[in-house]
Amino acid sequence: MVTIGGVFTFVSGNPALDFAGTVAARTTDHLDRLVTPADLARWLITADLLDAVPDCDEAALRRAVAVREAVYRLALAALRGEPSDESDRALVNDTARGEPPLIALLPDHTVRRTGTVDSALAALARSAIELLGGPDRERIKQCGRDNCTRLYIDTSRGGTRRWCDMARCGNRAKSAAFRARHGGS
Repeated sequence: MVTIGGVFTFVSGNPALDFAGTVAARTTDHLDRLVTPADLARWLITADLLDAVPDCDEAALRRAVAVREAVYRLALAALRGEPSDESDRALVNDTARGEPPLIALLPDHTVRRTGTVDSALAALARSAIELLGGPDRERIKQCGRDNCTRLYIDTSRGGTRRWCDMARCGNRAKSAAFRARHGGS
């Protein structure tokens, strides 16, 4: 397993799938972007779930990773048309019962988001439940680029989107196909 911190992308069309996407190349390199509590805090802030994360420690990171992995397995089961795991459903349902972050509109028309890691996880679990129990469940796909295991919601008109992100995986796949057709030149 390779661990890397820091760089986050939000291309899945759902916050819970973006959270699951903090692990890349799950079947090969397993690149984890949530290695430290600081990584988790940065992700929660970058995802606009919280403005600050006062209680982010190793225990919070472990809880977050458990929820992330349960969401990934549930979404993958939905994609494959397989039954979901009872313990994964229980964890996501239990997490969703928590209080979500509080939001407030400030006088300067900005939004303040306050709460804890657990409140952010509650919001993510609710997002996963709404996705997996709603009509977009049928639109969940996995990126078609080799080594990318990111899940996303295909919102294309014909349901033909192949990559999680055209700028990253789509261009890489097209470049690799071009090189293969032209003998690597």
